[in-house]
Amino acid sequence: MISIRQRKGVKTTEVSEDYAAQEANVKLENKLPSGCTTRKLWKLLSFTVGGTVALCIGLLTSVYLATLHENDLWFSNIKEVEREISFRTECGLYYSYYKQMLQAPTLMQGFHGLIYDNKTESMRTINLLQRMNIYQEVFLSILYRVLPIQKYLEPVYFYIYTLFGLQAIYVTALYITSWLLSGTWLSGLLAAFWYVTNRIDTTRVEFTIPLRENWALPFFAIQIAAITYFLRPNLQPLSERLTLLAIFISTFLFSLTWQFNQFMMLMQALVLFTLDSLDMLPAVKKNLKTGSFLNRLGKLLLHLFAVLCLTLFLNNIIKKILNLKSDEHIFKFLKAKFGFGATRDFDANLYLCEEAFGLLPFNTFGRLSDTLLFYAYIFVLSITVMAALAVAFHNLSDSTSQRSTGQMGKCTIILKPETAYNLIHTILFGFLALSTMRMKYLWTSHMCVFASFGLCSPEIWELLLKSLHLYNPKRICIMRYSVPILILLYLCYKFWPGMMDELSELREFYDPDTVELMNWINSNTPRKAVFAGSMQLLAGVKLCTGRTLTNHPHYEDNSLRERTKAVYQIYAKRSPEDVHALLRSFGADYVILEDSICYERRHQRGCRLRDLLDIANGHMMDGPGENDPDLKLAGHPRFCEEIKKNLPPYTAYFTRVFQNKTFHVYKLSRNK
Repeated sequence: MISIRQRKGVKTTEVSEDYAAQEANVKLENKLPSGCTTRKLWKLLSFTVGGTVALCIGLLTSVYLATLHENDLWFSNIKEVEREISFRTECGLYYSYYKQMLQAPTLMQGFHGLIYDNKTESMRTINLLQRMNIYQEVFLSILYRVLPIQKYLEPVYFYIYTLFGLQAIYVTALYITSWLLSGTWLSGLLAAFWYVTNRIDTTRVEFTIPLRENWALPFFAIQIAAITYFLRPNLQPLSERLTLLAIFISTFLFSLTWQFNQFMMLMQALVLFTLDSLDMLPAVKKNLKTGSFLNRLGKLLLHLFAVLCLTLFLNNIIKKILNLKSDEHIFKFLKAKFGFGATRDFDANLYLCEEAFGLLPFNTFGRLSDTLLFYAYIFVLSITVMAALAVAFHNLSDSTSQRSTGQMGKCTIILKPETAYNLIHTILFGFLALSTMRMKYLWTSHMCVFASFGLCSPEIWELLLKSLHLYNPKRICIMRYSVPILILLYLCYKFWPGMMDELSELREFYDPDTVELMNWINSNTPRKAVFAGSMQLLAGVKLCTGRTLTNHPHYEDNSLRERTKAVYQIYAKRSPEDVHALLRSFGADYVILEDSICYERRHQRGCRLRDLLDIANGHMMDGPGENDPDLKLAGHPRFCEEIKKNLPPYTAYFTRVFQNKTFHVYKLSRNK
């Protein structure tokens, strides 16, 4: 990590006495066979204990999260339809393909159904393996068919236990990364404890099990651990090749399991580009690494500008050639989010109005501070940032002539490449999390790693104590072990009773209206019936009933976004004729209206779904408040409200066939 050392070109008489004494002691110990043997035995014992603790803490975390999921839903006791409804929104959609593969008579028929799917989007045949990241569902379904476990384990349990098992791998990877950085497994233990005690902000696996990030982040953590180890100097050739293999496999699996992997890979590329530009990575020859400070800084800025321009140019050219529009909504969202002009685009506003895509709430830092994580993180981050700035300035200031003649400073701060990598990594992902709350899980988990490493790092304490003129090797040893142990004791004292209360608190899944709806659809509609409605609800309809959908929550397709906006006119101010024509153009037989959307109060005015539709349609919004001057009064009442009055213009096109406190289902007439 960070250490103070003598640079080349400095005379031996300028070396401090305590440093010379340490060198002498090290040489003396190396000459003693007994000392060497003792060190090897101690290292082996530490590795064995640390490895065992890593495996145990990973498994315990997995069991803890699985138990919370069971206690929260009483998953083992509820009906199958209730289990499936508990997979909300897109989670239900992903799980439906696992279920579809298992229900197929043969694997080949299952693959054919995914490659030529005509039930996810009505009147369209799509390749699901190409469109969505569902290779993990396919792999698990094959594994469940092959393994002799059908008599002992239900398919749903095989699925969720796999996800909770990945959490064990995730925590173990975080543990190992912290251990690699600090040199002691105590920091890994502290990182794991912080991950668990900050569970609200580090993971959401227990209530969104099939979400893509829960598959991908464990592999991402493995990749970070492998890169951290790879950046160590003087690796043996075999170790280097095996580490590169681990990086390749983990990156491949990460990219395969999450649709947003390209954005994370871009951030990783920026980390490595920054490190190389600032001379924090070893390189044989780079044009950026020659010349005076201003010359090198100019080259760096020019290189950065060229890379960004070339990236944007190639991105636009390739998308135009291949007619790709799948990520247009992301760029519109980012443009509006960062203040580059207001937008009335429905898709962009749909993201802007969701809390998950807003700024990170301030109360997050209060929760992180309760566990002392945030304080420790800021402490370590401050020291490493100052060290990195000093190293970067020194590297950029050194010219070729200075290096060749050995005319350098007497001593300098050395930032290890693996530490620099994790530092830039945590800074970039910190900015990402601050700007978009949904991405906080990338940052907070790494925050646990970075904070625990710093508290257990001898270099951090050495730098701090030397700056305070309190340096002493024994003090360093005391601080790097006593501080983490005290924090671990504090965490156990403060959070252990609450965790035990959580494990003893028993609740039960309860959503009778949705269960009633799914049972009615299964019993009273044809298997080939097509349903229209909200994206979130239709994912559950697909999973629980197998009916065909008009739209769904996997929003990364331009034509699907246009279709969803058209279907959502059921909540806009449109005539029954228009709504009927739109729904029938997608082959819809039934439409499901939800009171929670029609009379929504969760969002403020301007962010309710009906408001977004009104603005996109050029209509004035309901309720007290201002409207843009160019918005006009709609020529028709709101469809979802007016249809419930059973007036002739509506009954001519729609017949109510099901109703409860939450949902209203209407059958569309075919002869209009």
